[in-house]
Amino acid sequence: MEKRKWGNQTSITEFVLLGFRNLPGLQILLFLLFLVIYIVTMAGNILIVALVVADQHLHTPMYFFLWNLSCLETCYTSTILPRMLASFLPGDRTISFSGCIIQLYSFGFLVVTECFLLAAMSYDRYLAICKPLHYAALMNGRFCLQLAAGSWISGFLAITIIIFLMLQLTFCGPNEIDHFFCDFIPLLKLSCSDTQLISMVSLFLSFFDTFPPFLLTVVSYIYIIATILRIPSTTGRQKAFSTCSSHLIVVTVFYGTLVIVYMLPKNNTLRDLNKVFSVFYTVLTPLLNPLIYSLRNKHVNMALRKALTKFTGSNLQ
Repeated sequence: MEKRKWGNQTSITEFVLLGFRNLPGLQILLFLLFLVIYIVTMAGNILIVALVVADQHLHTPMYFFLWNLSCLETCYTSTILPRMLASFLPGDRTISFSGCIIQLYSFGFLVVTECFLLAAMSYDRYLAICKPLHYAALMNGRFCLQLAAGSWISGFLAITIIIFLMLQLTFCGPNEIDHFFCDFIPLLKLSCSDTQLISMVSLFLSFFDTFPPFLLTVVSYIYIIATILRIPSTTGRQKAFSTCSSHLIVVTVFYGTLVIVYMLPKNNTLRDLNKVFSVFYTVLTPLLNPLIYSLRNKHVNMALRKALTKFTGSNLQ
């Protein structure tokens, strides 16, 4: 095991990501599966980013937040999946200490930002459905920028504090991380320093960065559903619900798997189950976002058809 001097103590310089090593016969199959997921996820999210920029009809607050979410998911997928794909191939499963910290930083930054972005999108749908006459005045361009910027800044500040404290720790072995990426809890278990301070700070920040956005999302949808149920016509209810159903599905999948992973007891029996649920919010949620928003959203479908028509028309000329 390679080691280095860190302060007055000796610490390791690299970690080994164990990934799904308990499935040796499925490594190639898993590699191909996640490679397809990676390509589809990147293509789908980049397509949404391009459509929102190119189509004037999508220059609204709802699609501005969707643009931010798709940019985030593109970065999120690139943080997790390339390293995960490498772990399925024969050869070196190691990741350097600095590479592990960078992956943890990127992952934490993007997860916290997504929590706040989903809350901002929920609030946008609340104003659109519950206060339609005041929507344009309340959800103006400046306020949209403030909500988006606040989401990204919140993610940056939270993870910067955690990484600063993480860099004060010493990791002197073992160096095997029982996960497919450098997650906070598996990495913290490998430290031979006192982790009480960073554990308390991370607990506080996790509560602050997830519970208020989650509460805002839940409250927004309580008001949204109550407002929709008061609409007299079935057609009106369906039309109102269709504007927020895609976002509701994304929120449910994201928070549902996130809560399961970090609330389940951390014992050997459920350790592999935690990995499976981690796949949901790190891999499948970024895949579902473009699929859900493109398949269930008529405006995105129209923009896509228009772009395809323009592309094919230009090629025929």
